Amino acid sequence: MTPLAATLRTDVTLQWRNGFYYAVAFLLGGWLVLVSRLPRFDWPAWLPALVLGNLSIGTFLFLAGLVLLEKGEGTLEAQVVTPLRPLEYLASKVVSLAGLAVLEHFALVAAVVGLDFRPGPLLLGVVTAAAVYCLTGFVAVVRYDSVDAFLLPSSVWIAALSLPILDAVGLWTPPLLALHPLQPSLVLLRGAFGPLSAGDWAYAVTGAALWGAALLALSLRSFLRFVVRSPGTR
Repeated sequence: MTPLAATLRTDVTLQWRNGFYYAVAFLLGGWLVLVSRLPRFDWPAWLPALVLGNLSIGTFLFLAGLVLLEKGEGTLEAQVVTPLRPLEYLASKVVSLAGLAVLEHFALVAAVVGLDFRPGPLLLGVVTAAAVYCLTGFVAVVRYDSVDAFLLPSSVWIAALSLPILDAVGLWTPPLLALHPLQPSLVLLRGAFGPLSAGDWAYAVTGAALWGAALLALSLRSFLRFVVRSPGTR
């Protein structure tokens, strides 16, 4: 078994033992109860915002929780002396949490609108948004050692990442929002419920790829600075 495969299995096991899957099931059940009690309205217009906002819990916050747990147990610093590379460590976190996010949000969308959606854009939208949330979460949390220390900064990060939701519900649509790392994912999520032009596809795919590469590079740099060079640095 490769180091990446072994780490992925360990991450999934760790997430299961720490109740992440139960939390997702509980959250999904809550959303379904809420949706069932709301009056009928244009759900396809609102689902991209709902999915994008809900993703922060199972990706950004779950990733932060995993890193803080590993730092508390001393296993994150121990990664330095194992064959596992930082890229494989990050890839395992992103893949495991993105996979969980896909299952959760496909179930949510199917429960709300049935099969009246395009699975390709929904899959791409969830995966790219999950990657952005996870990598940003790692950059945000890796310098901290406790939940208490990270609590206030995390709210600032989530608020900044949530800006495209204002566009999704039509409250704030400045042109500069196109530069936001989650805006390409929002365009893809919209494509799950309506047609996208060639320009939309080009922007969404290119933007998601560029932001993914940039955040991955920043995450690797943060790993080097706060884990490899200075274990325990806050």
